[in-house]
Amino acid sequence: NRFLAVIVAMIAVKIKHGAVFSHNVAPLWAFTPCALSNTMSSWSQYASLKYVSFPVQTVFKSSKIIPVMIMGKLLKGTTYPYGQYIEALLITVGVAIFSVASKTSSRDTSTEIIGLVFLLMYICFDSFTAQWQDKVYQQYGKKNVDPYQMMLGVNSSAICITTAGLIITGDLPVVWEFITANPIVLRYNIITAITSASGQLCIFYTIKEFGPIVFTIIMTTRQMFSICISSIVFGHPISLKAFVGAALVFSVIFYQIRRKYNARMQREGSGGGDSGQN
Repeated sequence: NRFLAVIVAMIAVKIKHGAVFSHNVAPLWAFTPCALSNTMSSWSQYASLKYVSFPVQTVFKSSKIIPVMIMGKLLKGTTYPYGQYIEALLITVGVAIFSVASKTSSRDTSTEIIGLVFLLMYICFDSFTAQWQDKVYQQYGKKNVDPYQMMLGVNSSAICITTAGLIITGDLPVVWEFITANPIVLRYNIITAITSASGQLCIFYTIKEFGPIVFTIIMTTRQMFSICISSIVFGHPISLKAFVGAALVFSVIFYQIRRKYNARMQREGSGGGDSGQN
């Protein structure tokens, strides 16, 4: 996944900026912290799977919005109104209700302390990633760092980190042995690499243009849309509790859209009034 993302990013940066690295305003090391946190976030999430129950996984995965807001306060000094924290909490509760009520897990894994530790690590690292990327855009200028440069910087650092981890743990021969024993996985790796690279461009663009909070809300609510599509395509039933959770989430989102629309219209109205007076 990382290698294909780097290749695509190098080609795009070369075409757009005329050089791969020399014309980049943000140095390569500026992307290393979020590359490390992104790698550790994935590792922590996968490590937690065998130690926690399905409802606990769902609640943690649904509760990323508030930690992202707190991380923004710590990293960049960003302040959010109390109403936005309440909205984030309501979205978290709604998504958790919807997910738990809609899905069933075949595993009866009990929750252990080590699993909760891994999930806390996952939340912290994941919250750090989006906020650090937004910090890079702010520090070096959104006009000077585009999604392709972000993609190149993050994945270049992530490849070095992941490769070093495989060498240190001694898992590199195991990976190679698995691939040689199951060559069909290369096909699936290529497919996931293509979708991953495409998704990364959308992620970096969203963070750049709309900020990490909007991105986190999108990523949190996407599982609801996945379940809705699954219920339509495969005829899976959705319980009344799930409908209640969905109603709560969409009510908050529509309220946010309405509030931002009214604020924008008010700004445009006041600007028009000032122009008329002048």
